[in-house]
Parts: sequence; C-alpha cells; structure tokens
Amino acid sequence: MTRQLRLRLALLLVLLPATALTGGCVSSTVKTTAVPAIDAPSRQVPDDLLLDVGIATFDPGIDDLDDDEVLLVYPEVRNAEARFMPGQLAEAMQQSGAWGAVRVVPDPERIADLLVQGEILHSDGEHLELAITARDARGQTWLERTYEGHASAYAYKETAASHYDPFQAVYNDIANDLLAVQEKLGDRERRNIRLTSELRFAQHFSPDAFAGYLEKNRDGNYVVTRLPAEGDPMLARIGRIRDRDNLYVDTMQEYYDQFDNQIYPPYQEWRKESYAEAIELQELQAKSRAEMIAGATAVLAGIFAHYDAANDDPEDEEERDRREAQRAAGSVAILGGGALLKSGLEKRSESKLRIEALSELGQSLEAEITPQVIDLEDRSVTLTGTVEDQYAQWQELLADIYETEIGALEPAPGAMADSTDTL
Repeated sequence: MTRQLRLRLALLLVLLPATALTGGCVSSTVKTTAVPAIDAPSRQVPDDLLLDVGIATFDPGIDDLDDDEVLLVYPEVRNAEARFMPGQLAEAMQQSGAWGAVRVVPDPERIADLLVQGEILHSDGEHLELAITARDARGQTWLERTYEGHASAYAYKETAASHYDPFQAVYNDIANDLLAVQEKLGDRERRNIRLTSELRFAQHFSPDAFAGYLEKNRDGNYVVTRLPAEGDPMLARIGRIRDRDNLYVDTMQEYYDQFDNQIYPPYQEWRKESYAEAIELQELQAKSRAEMIAGATAVLAGIFAHYDAANDDPEDEEERDRREAQRAAGSVAILGGGALLKSGLEKRSESKLRIEALSELGQSLEAEITPQVIDLEDRSVTLTGTVEDQYAQWQELLADIYETEIGALEPAPGAMADSTDTL
C-alpha cells in the first residue's frame, strides 16, 4: 500500500465517525410551543382606509420535488392543505381588527389592496415550512420570507384543551409581520393603495377607457398619474362590477369555511399519525445512517489492515504470523462491515414502506372537494369543477355582466360566457 493511499484511508477513518455523529442527529420532540399573541393596531383607522386582503390558495409545492422528497409528499394531502392553510392565516389576520375584508381567493392574480401568496415547502405533523410573499396593489413587496414551525407533542393529545392549530404560531407570526408593515403607512399611502387597486380593476375590464390613469415606474410599481373625474359614470359602473365580484368571493368564503370544517377531523388524525411517523422516521433514518457509516468505517479498516499486512514481507517468522493474523482480522472486519451496511439499507427500505402506508390517509381529503351551488344576489349559478375552475367561469360571467352594464360600448377582455344559470 502506498503512503498516499494510507493517508487517504486514515483520513476517511477519522472523518466517517464524525459524520455519523453530525448526520445522525435526531430532532427532539417539542413538548410545548409558545403561540405569540395577535398584535393589535396602534390607532383607530377610518373604515374607508382599511386595506382589503386577498389570500390566494397556496402553491402545494409538488411540482419540483426530488426523488427523496416525492416519497415524503402525498399530492392529495398537499392539495387539501393548499386550501386549508390560507383560511387559518385569514382567521389570524382578522383577529387583529386592523384590516378590511380578508378573503381567501382561488386566483393568485386577483387584484386586491394587499395580496398574500404562499408555497408549502414542507408539511407533516411535526414540521411546517411556508414561503410567504405579500405585495400591495402598487406592486410593492411587504413580505418575502420563509416561516417554520414545529408542533408540540401536546397538540395531538386527546385530552388537550387547546383550541389552537398545532402550527398556530406560524400563522400568528405572519399576521403580526404584515401588521407591522401596515403600521408604517400613513393615511395618504393607504388611500393611494386603495385608489391604485380600484384603477387596476377598472383597467382590467376597460383598458381603453382607463388608459393613462396608471403607469409603471422603473421599479415596476404602479403609480397613479391622473385621477378620474368625480362622479365618473364609467368608474361607477366598474364599481358595481367589483361589488358583484366581492359578493361572489364572500360567498366562496362559506365554501372554504365548510371545507375547513369537513377536512379538520381527518386532517388532524393524519397529522397526528404523521407526527408519530415523522419522529420515528427521524430516529430510523439516523440509526440507518449511523449503521451504514459504521459499516463503511469497518470495511475501510479491514481493507487498510488487509493490504497493510499483505504488502510487507518481514523475514522474522513471528512477525509473519502477526501479519497473517492481521490479514484475517481485516477480512472479518470487511465481512462484519458489509453486514452492517446491509442492515442499514434494509432499515431504509423499511422507512419507505412506512411512508407509503400513509398515502391512504390522504386520499379521503381530496374527496371532500365537490362542486358548489353559489347563491348570488340575483340568481343561483351552478359552477362545476375545482374551485379554480369555478372562479374562472365566474370571471367569464362577470365579463358578460360588464357588457350589459355599459351597453356593449366596447368588448370586454376574455371569452364571454353563455348567459345561462349553469356554466
């Protein structure tokens, strides 16, 4: 064995046990989790300056997963969570009394005074990680950061009297951070945000009539360049259209509330099972990793001993016997190390089986999503498909309503829906 090879093997023997210690750490279970209180606004704000908030259904985060992550994610569960979690955040924000209407919306492009979007980066019963972005109607970013939380073991105890979601701290932190940004706004800025939101909505339905009221600056943010005339009849018509849109979205909140109520019992059970699996999986993976590294260390030690003895040929008979014994010990170490490696791989396969067994629990959650009959102010409309499909159909119907409002003076953007009660 060359000196260079000996040095490399010696280095590996030193580094591998250290890797086993650092890579095999197990997250300890959280016994209690402090839930921050919802902050209150520092001053009373007139109703006409309260900002309306749209919280888009979250991105479930299942499109760009690597091979290992695919085994840990169940699309049925994630799609349900993407609808459930915005409702939890909306409830947290409403508790502060600092906002106007806080609505869960199915369209991430919907125009609102403040639009909040999220992506689920990780979710099981033990650990939640969300990427949250919030921008106002001007396009200015309020928030762009990742939030993490770990559930307490107490959260899943049947005797627990807490009314909090196991990850309530995450939602409260987001709500408080958004309030902190809003607190820095003066009345003039609030009024500007609301006006920009109104004009953007108007431009969406009547780009020609409202051209020149808004421009984008070099940062890509909207700037009001001129104001509509007081009592502008076109703006009044747009206002009525927007009222109808808000009425529809308010009606959809009943759907989201109903969905949240239906999903919560099976979802809580899934998270309870997932919590136990997550903790056990961490321990299993750590043990598997430690045994595989220990096995690799033993194999390297055996190779080192075997070749070190084979490459020397001492004349002394006693020394030759010692070298032979060393080679035999090296062979045993190689075989023993191989057994440990196999054991680690088997445990990893066992982990995969545990993960796959959980997928059945998530399939019932997607089944809770059903077509809804929406009672509008002047009619009942049956919207079919997913929530997103239903909202797209509503937008087509809204464009048709707009055409009626203005007497078809100009074509509204997008395809027109047939004016029937069923889309």
